[in-house]
Amino acid sequence: FCDPVIQQWTIDSPAARDFDFLVEVGYRPGVTDNVGRTAREAIEYIKGSRFHPGEGVYTSVQYLIKGPVTRADAETIATGLLCNTLIQRYLVLDHKTFAQQGGVVRPFVPKVTAQAKAEVREINLNVSDEELMRISRDGVLALTLEEMRIIQAHFRDAKVIEERSKWGLPACPTDVELEALAQTWSEHCKHKIFSGIIEYVDEQGNREEINSLFKTFIQGATKKVREMQGDRDYCLSVFKDNAGVIKFNDEYSLVFKVETHNSPSALDPYGGALTGIVGVNRDPFGTGKGARLIFNTDVFCFASPFYEKPLPSRLLHPRRIYEGVVEGVEHGGNKSGIPTVNGSLVFDDRFAGKPLVFCGTAGIM
Repeated sequence: FCDPVIQQWTIDSPAARDFDFLVEVGYRPGVTDNVGRTAREAIEYIKGSRFHPGEGVYTSVQYLIKGPVTRADAETIATGLLCNTLIQRYLVLDHKTFAQQGGVVRPFVPKVTAQAKAEVREINLNVSDEELMRISRDGVLALTLEEMRIIQAHFRDAKVIEERSKWGLPACPTDVELEALAQTWSEHCKHKIFSGIIEYVDEQGNREEINSLFKTFIQGATKKVREMQGDRDYCLSVFKDNAGVIKFNDEYSLVFKVETHNSPSALDPYGGALTGIVGVNRDPFGTGKGARLIFNTDVFCFASPFYEKPLPSRLLHPRRIYEGVVEGVEHGGNKSGIPTVNGSLVFDDRFAGKPLVFCGTAGIM
């Protein structure tokens, strides 16, 4: 754990005593602790034996603050700067309390202790519209009344009931089936806004109905350009596989994929951006018979890092999002041997509510 040239270590004794407040930040139960996991692997390697079930290694970071700081200030520093309370927990101790505890912080082991019971419930959909929406809301299904009615009508169908009976299934759907439908019909998976019918009104009052933004302006525009290119069209595979493929030269093709990871990066900038870049790594790798990954690229859109206006509760400051996202993409790519070769930054205060994080990966085939 320790590099003796630049670090020192202690066991059950304070590394420093001259401070006013101590802030400890660690992960909440159930959150992945990568440092703890790799530390466990290293210990197993050194010991030559494995940990027993239920045993583990957990990490946290302590910050020692000295200066004209009140406890309220220390709490603000913890929540506003050091800790993302969505995935982390924190502890604030003043020096007096720390000394009374013998100069150590009582360890908190973020082990999941709750017992989960596998349970499948039948959901009665023969109910009113109000009850349908309650089922959607309480089940966190995010389904509209129209969608709930469609599911309701399906499970009322006599043929469906008869077919389910053949397989020993109840007439009512189970919570598992409802959640599966909600997931596949979600905006994240189905892209209902991009695929839906949009009525657009410009500043002059002119109306236009657009049948799928994706099919019209992305897929449709690409098709028109390819038709215009004719024999010069260098696209080999578009909208068919996990990534797009274009001709590079007579020997190689270039495989490219870009996707966004906006909301996850707003909630947990480092983890959201890291999973964004390693997630998009899989797409060129899994295109055709597979491509060799050669570089990453990115575009980030944030509010000003010097943003001074009040922010809603639990909304991270743009500077924290900016620093976390940059670090997450850097670690996700460079540390796995896929360099980030270029990128762009856009600052506009309209991104304070939701940043845009575009992660892209190229491969050679």
